[in-house]
Amino acid sequence: MVKRGLLLLLVLGTKVLAQGTGPGGEPAAPGPAAKDDAEALAKKTQNPVADLITVPFQSNTNFGVGPSNAVQEVLNIQPVIPIHLGTFNLITRTIIPIISQPNGQGGSIVGLGNINTTLFISPRDPGGLVWGVGPVFGFPTNTSPALGVAKWTFGPSAVLVAMPGPWVVGILVNNVWSWAGGGSQNVNSFLLQYFVNYNFQDGWYLTTSPLITANWLAAPYSNKWTFPVGGGGGKLLRLGRLPLNLNAAAYYNIWRPSGGPTWQLRMTAALLF
Repeated sequence: MVKRGLLLLLVLGTKVLAQGTGPGGEPAAPGPAAKDDAEALAKKTQNPVADLITVPFQSNTNFGVGPSNAVQEVLNIQPVIPIHLGTFNLITRTIIPIISQPNGQGGSIVGLGNINTTLFISPRDPGGLVWGVGPVFGFPTNTSPALGVAKWTFGPSAVLVAMPGPWVVGILVNNVWSWAGGGSQNVNSFLLQYFVNYNFQDGWYLTTSPLITANWLAAPYSNKWTFPVGGGGGKLLRLGRLPLNLNAAAYYNIWRPSGGPTWQLRMTAALLF
């Protein structure tokens, strides 16, 4: 349902942009300045520590989960809010996962997973290379043992971004450890996300941003890593005065733990303020 809703937003949003009208009812033709603004705003949305309030809704549909090759749905609500602190910004990035997890009996367990929040300190005027560093916190908010762990987690995170010409390229890394909470399942996990985006003047862009993860406590070694490859595209447009960033991408997991998904369809609709 979430995937269909995001796909509908993508189609309707593109039609709205294409069917916009000018003062006399004629089709509106965006000028060079409008195209440049669309490209600049698209690049800003691709920077994890940009001075921009965004509320992305990201649908992750994972195929081939478990022995029955079931489908898992994860909707991540990811508000990003910058706070000005003199010459620096404090960028708050929160991920609220709503999960539909196959139960192995033909049904699913639906509920809230573990919420995590990252606090990046980043310079307001960084120059050519944008950076951010800070802590990442995880909270035992899962509504079922199948949807997460009953542990509080903590660790460091860092991001580097460069934006030469139409490109936005960068890397984000973190590692978290459990330090308190219930249950016997401890956490020591690593995340690396590299991202490469190429932007066109009219707000269209090509993108790849796979999430490479490692569970250092998993055994054997082949069960530690999830390594996806793939990509997709997106469009920055406006619905009235509201900027909207839509994109879709597919990723194949060339390395994955036993029972992990074989590939993923990711669709995102992000509101920009």
